[in-house]
Order: sequence, then structure tokens, then C-alpha cells
Amino acid sequence: MWFKSLHLYRVHDAEVIELEALETALAEFAFRPVSPREARRVGWNAPGGRSSERRVHEIQGHRLLAMLRQERLLPASVVNEEVAERVEAREQAEGQPLPRRERQLLKEQVMEELLPQAFTTTKRVELWWDTRRRLIGINASSRKRAEEVLDLLRQTLGSLKVTPLATRTPPSRGMTQWLSDASSRPASLLLGDRTELRAAEDDGVLGARQVDLDSEEIQSLLEGGRQASKLSIGSEGLLRAVLHDDLALKSLQFDDALLDEASQTEGGDDPVVAMETDFALMSRALATFIEQLIEWLGGEAEAHTPTP
Repeated sequence: MWFKSLHLYRVHDAEVIELEALETALAEFAFRPVSPREARRVGWNAPGGRSSERRVHEIQGHRLLAMLRQERLLPASVVNEEVAERVEAREQAEGQPLPRRERQLLKEQVMEELLPQAFTTTKRVELWWDTRRRLIGINASSRKRAEEVLDLLRQTLGSLKVTPLATRTPPSRGMTQWLSDASSRPASLLLGDRTELRAAEDDGVLGARQVDLDSEEIQSLLEGGRQASKLSIGSEGLLRAVLHDDLALKSLQFDDALLDEASQTEGGDDPVVAMETDFALMSRALATFIEQLIEWLGGEAEAHTPTP
């Protein structure tokens, strides 16, 4: 339940859809397994898994949704090998090279034949919606996957006005400043032991783990013009994470006190109660940390409201 990554978005819609209406809308786009002829399918699933049929859970304005993404694994090498064999057979039979158009049609035919035999893989992506702060956070490993969840939510709701969360001070500039000038660090910011420094000239990247970020070596690299593109930071009692230059948070680690509280208050053998307990503690910590992060980076930047 505890998120590992977070891509953040500002919600610009003034009205918040009612919980019952949202549940109904999600049901219309519920997940269904891929058919033998489909390469991929996405849909909403119950965050509580098989223990619950509810597709949205809300606790004090924080909503939890879960998207399932299922796709068939059809390696390109397998397709290309089969296509090559068929092209060769056709060319020998016809005594002339196969036109490009015919090759493409042959490839499509091969994929259509092999797709039903391919294995499927299913992945779950959670979405946290803070309706009071008008924030959406998606527990996805990449921005591309996060955008896929947002696309499904737009389709479900009919429209959704969101933009990536942005701060007045770009994260790269803020991280570089915190590293190079200890006095610039906010009092509540905990500096970790991991960073990634990027060189402007040749796009070279230097990663450092489990090091003293105030060491002479790191300072020398910064003085040479490198900029921080990743930095491990944290806040006491909340969490630690690696901040990226696009404001994404990766490698999230929640404070031990939160995890202990969750284990002590979970509802026995009821997995749904346990999930909601974890979500309540996690969402509260995330909301507080994000407010701090925005403050550390000079406040939120003004964003143009997107079209639905």
C-alpha cells in the first residue's frame, strides 16, 4: 500500500465529483482482462483487491483509486524471426523481392496470429487524490505510466483539468543550491547521502550514493558547474525520498514511527481496514511533505489552466 514513487499534478477543476458519482463512473471503466486479440487493456480495479468491490476509498478528503494495466508479451525478436522466414519463402516462390507494403502486411498478420499465444502481465498503479488541496499523486515508476492513468481518469470523468505540479524555483536549481550552500537549506529539510550531478557541456552524469554530500569532492564538482538532477532529502517524522529535477519523488521511505503506528492500529484480519489505515497515515504524511517541498522551492509556480 505504501507508495514507492510519486508524480504530482495540480487539479484545476473547481468542482469535485461526489463520491457516489465517482464510484459509478469508475464502474463503467472497470478493468476486464485482455481478449485473445488485444495487446493491452487498462481499467479501474478495487484498491482493496479481492477483499472489496469498491473502486474508490475516501478518508478525510483523500481518495484512493487503482488502475490495472494488462498487456500481452510478444517480443519483437519472435515477430521479426517469423516475418523473416515468411518473407524468404514468398520471395523464393515469387522469384522477386517482396515490396515494403507486403512486408508490413505480413508483419501485421504474424502479430495477429501470435498475439493469442502470448503470455500476459498485469501491473497495478495507484492514484492518490487530495480533494481539499486539489492535488493528484500517482504511484508510477515513470511519467509516461502516470499520464496513462490520467488519460483513463479523463475518459472516466469526461474531462479533467490538470498540469504537472511546478514550483517557482526549479528543482534542479534548488537542489544545487542546497548542496553548495549549507546555510540555504531549510531548517526542516533533512539531507540524505545520494545525489546525481549532471554536466551541462556533454550531458555527462555522475551518481553518488552513501557519501557525505558536504565533502570536498562533491563541492568541487559543483564549483565545476555541475547541477544536481537528483537528491535524497527528507523531513523528520514523515518520509525520505529522492527528488528528481521534474519534481518526481522516487524511492519513498516512510518514517518508522508511521509504519509502527500502522501495524499497531490495523484491523485484525480485515485487509480492507488494514489498507485504509495505511492509506490514511500515508496520505497525511504525503500532503504535509509536499506542502513543505513547495515551500522549500519558493512556492508554487503559476500554471496555465489546460483545456479539458
